[in-house]
Amino acid sequence: MAEVRIRDLRKSYGAAEVIHGVGFDISDGEFVVLVGPSGCGKSTLLRMIAGLEGISGGTISIGERVVNSLPPSQRDIAMVFQNYALYPHKTVGANMAFALRMRGMAKSEIQDRVRRAAEILGLTEYLGRYPRALSGGQRQRVAMGRAIVRDPQVFLFDEPLSNLDAKLRVQMRTEIRELHQRLQTTTVYVTHDQIEAMTMADRIVVMQGGHIEQIGSPLELYDRPENTFVAEFIGSPSMNMLDAVLCREDGALVADLGETRMPVADGPGREDGRAVVYGVRPEHLQPAGDGLPGEVAVVEPTGSETHLAVRAAGTELVSVLRERGEFRAGDPIRLTAAPEIVHLFDRETGQRLD
Repeated sequence: MAEVRIRDLRKSYGAAEVIHGVGFDISDGEFVVLVGPSGCGKSTLLRMIAGLEGISGGTISIGERVVNSLPPSQRDIAMVFQNYALYPHKTVGANMAFALRMRGMAKSEIQDRVRRAAEILGLTEYLGRYPRALSGGQRQRVAMGRAIVRDPQVFLFDEPLSNLDAKLRVQMRTEIRELHQRLQTTTVYVTHDQIEAMTMADRIVVMQGGHIEQIGSPLELYDRPENTFVAEFIGSPSMNMLDAVLCREDGALVADLGETRMPVADGPGREDGRAVVYGVRPEHLQPAGDGLPGEVAVVEPTGSETHLAVRAAGTELVSVLRERGEFRAGDPIRLTAAPEIVHLFDRETGQRLD
């Protein structure tokens, strides 16, 4: 296991710079997820750590070594890809053992490592099968086993669950997290799925356009997003956003939404007349008699929750209700949120007001 340190890392293709001087540390044994929309640079960054992409500037350190000029085989990393990349003509056991055989490792040591990895991943009974006889989840376990037997300092995962169906993705998320808790190997995991990021990470690195928008624990990003991009990207359904102007009403600070005024908590940067974005999580936007007026557009019962799509203030908002209620499309409704859980962002810069 090892710490990974990234300093002022840059990547350019000709005149086009796609990674813009990013830097952060990954602690020994930490599970860090790189997340963001397609094209944000997360997979490019992962491939630079792996040595599959050259770097245009900055440094990458794994443990005590700067690895900028080292090939992947000398970085002591193991990578699991979106596609399983298994040899179809080799058994599960042979696939897992292949890299060790290429190293010239003793046969007894190879057998011992493959056996231990198979036990960890529940693959013991499949060691003699070929990939074509395995399900998608089992093939991904084999790919993970191939990484585990190498006993690397760092695991790198590049969207490993993208080819699986929804139910299997949930199962594999749990298995990968349990695997990390058992092995405690430093792990960097790339995904575009913020639910994967929230449920698996010790810390999340949110990226956009080759820049880092915010780094923090899942709940830090959820509870205190630093800007509107993070606020909308983290959370499902995403945060409701409304343009507003701050003003005083009987001495109290309120957000003027046009059709109504909503109370907000006072704080730094929240001065009278400031143009802001008023943000509220769907589970915090609840029906109330004196709230923002609107009309129910769609009712989505999920069993444990009810999701209401509401047309209000010239846009569509989402309210998530824990309790069941009698709502129908076309019903008038008023929605409100407690002042202390409302998020305010500067309308021009998108940055959080605190």
